[in-house]
Amino acid sequence: MSNYFFDMIPAEELAQLQYLPTVPDFVNWFTEKWADRTAISDNNVSYTYKELGKRIARRRAYLNKLGLQKGDKVAIFELTSVNAIEMFLAVTSAGYVAINLPAQLPAPAVIGCCKRFGINLLVARDEFKDRTEGAPCQVISSSAMADEEAPVATVDKEEPAAIFFTGGTTGAPKGAILPHRALMRGSFNGCFAPGSQLFQKYICFLPLSHVFGLIKSSLSVFYTGGEWVPAEDIKATIGKLPMIQPTALVLVPGLCDVLMGLVTMYGPQFLGGKLHQIIAGAANVPPRLITAFKKLGVSFVFGYGMTEGANLSTGNADVETHPTSIGKVYPEQELKIVNGEIWLHGDNVFLGYYGDPENTKATLTEDGWIKTGDLGYIDEDGFVYITGRIKNLIILANGENVSPESIEEPFYKCDALKDCLAKEEEINGVPGIALEILPREEAFKGKTEEEIYDYFKNVVENVNAELPTTHRVSKFSIRKEDFKRTGSLKISRNQ
Repeated sequence: MSNYFFDMIPAEELAQLQYLPTVPDFVNWFTEKWADRTAISDNNVSYTYKELGKRIARRRAYLNKLGLQKGDKVAIFELTSVNAIEMFLAVTSAGYVAINLPAQLPAPAVIGCCKRFGINLLVARDEFKDRTEGAPCQVISSSAMADEEAPVATVDKEEPAAIFFTGGTTGAPKGAILPHRALMRGSFNGCFAPGSQLFQKYICFLPLSHVFGLIKSSLSVFYTGGEWVPAEDIKATIGKLPMIQPTALVLVPGLCDVLMGLVTMYGPQFLGGKLHQIIAGAANVPPRLITAFKKLGVSFVFGYGMTEGANLSTGNADVETHPTSIGKVYPEQELKIVNGEIWLHGDNVFLGYYGDPENTKATLTEDGWIKTGDLGYIDEDGFVYITGRIKNLIILANGENVSPESIEEPFYKCDALKDCLAKEEEINGVPGIALEILPREEAFKGKTEEEIYDYFKNVVENVNAELPTTHRVSKFSIRKEDFKRTGSLKISRNQ
């Protein structure tokens, strides 16, 4: 099974890559390995890997002077920026534990996080300083660095490297603790996609507080000697895309849709002429987008993972033949189905939730398996499929459990549909399935509301004809406004 990934990239490139178990190992390795290549480009300023290594070393020296102890927690409150990624690498390579705070957090939430997670130091963007007042710890500027350099710390691969927020859509977010081995395994997995992966140019659109943005959209780029361009302002950076000319992008489906809309508006040249690959995660990419990008010479690679599993657990490079699969399991990891639920195991597994033994016990087994909460199956060729989330199950009047995702999936074959949401609703006095539909505006220009309704009435009838009786949609409605969405642009099921 592992050959699936090792065969994706040229053998001479594979020979140059190796799994490094700790961030200190990683920083020293890429500083020397890719020394003279461009590592970061930002506002017409660029740094080579050798220069990046020195800048990280100067930040380590600054941190070390503050009296921090090994294992102390350092929160980074920044945009997706050069300061943010350098500080993250400095914190983790100095033996401290990094926590990237979402840039949109209001002051009370920032202070609350500092208290809840026992933050020892808060590193903040200068413009964010007003939201750090009252913090129960020292606050420094994210641009801080010393004149001298400090070497990396000696750490064990089992020691915590970072804490990521997860599960905040249904309540207070939990803090998933990733050890060095997990952070680096996820980053190494991100090196695999079809074709040459070395020296690609990426724009990092995703926030570094999100595990997908930090690992695949950043650390994996450094692993492969790529050029990393931060998008502090997403809208402004998208506007500069023709000038930046990226060769690869890491996106969530919502951003893929935005990008295709701009291409439709301004023409294929908007992509810059060099983009050939998009790595997508967090949700399924609609078939219409796969087809549209293929016509422009851009292929897709799908990935699946959760924060607790260091972002990347499976990858799918065969999206045309297996468009609804999350792919195959990465090397050195295991996946099994237990009572319909996907379980993960390997050195990508987290240590637990910070200060939360109850949720840790519910998610992490004693022998190190993550119970993902995702329902799924594995086909005879080793491709994994997700059919829904356990917590989202709809219980029908006959007692049957139905996954809303399984009901929604066939509707995404309709190119005129942008998004939809299936939910349980009382219909004529009994529990039934209702569907909210968000049409693609460009597909219905000049059409009346009645014409749009009639179009989707026909779609619903056709899909229902293919579904089991218990799974059929009893009621549907057309949305005029977008759904409430999560930070990764997925539909929030708690509308």
